[in-house]
Amino acid sequence: MAEVSGHTVKAFDADINNMRALISQMGGLCESQIKASIDVLARRDATAAVEIIAIDERIDALEIECEKLAVQTIALRAPMAQDLREIIAVLKISSVLERVGDYAKNIAKRATVLSQNPHAQPVVIIPEMGTLVAKMLADALDAFVARDVELAKNVVARDAVVDDYYAALFRSLLTFMMEDPAHITPSMHLLFVAKNLERIGDKATSIAEMVFFAATGEQILHRPKGDDVALAALSDRSS
Repeated sequence: MAEVSGHTVKAFDADINNMRALISQMGGLCESQIKASIDVLARRDATAAVEIIAIDERIDALEIECEKLAVQTIALRAPMAQDLREIIAVLKISSVLERVGDYAKNIAKRATVLSQNPHAQPVVIIPEMGTLVAKMLADALDAFVARDVELAKNVVARDAVVDDYYAALFRSLLTFMMEDPAHITPSMHLLFVAKNLERIGDKATSIAEMVFFAATGEQILHRPKGDDVALAALSDRSS
């Protein structure tokens, strides 16, 4: 019986390691996609944007593979307590990363549109936001792999910085659009880009919260949402 039990434990560990490897692959693709999307946006490179959009299909395929393995492991190994929480975290994280890929794809799509439009200002905040959320995502995934609760908490804390960036850009673009109606279309595209980056920051934070729960069984107190920040910025502008 002990031999069977030992075999089961080894098989479960192998399944977990395989799932972690799939999450790492998805995360690596997402990080690259975010950085590349911001780069093509800055260069207004429509051709490169199309190539980045195609990466999303690889992320989708990895999510399906990860989901199948997680469901199979639950069915065959009947994990409990922390082991079960970890597999549930894998399922949720793979779904979150698929959404991150969608957001990065959306940014690349905006680059194809903006390549045909006049340059809109201010855009300096967008690359900074891109760097910040890509780092948050990388750290959230590192926290998952290492079961690093402190790093996960640090990622959650950084979400407020992303919201501040978004609020600042929202105010700036609103002013820019009010100065000249011709700026409205390109500015709206940039605002959508910023919103996608803000959403990526939210998703990185969600991953960090899942890591914290998987390790401790407890929830991190939730933070304010970015939508509230934008509404506050609009309210400040109209007052």
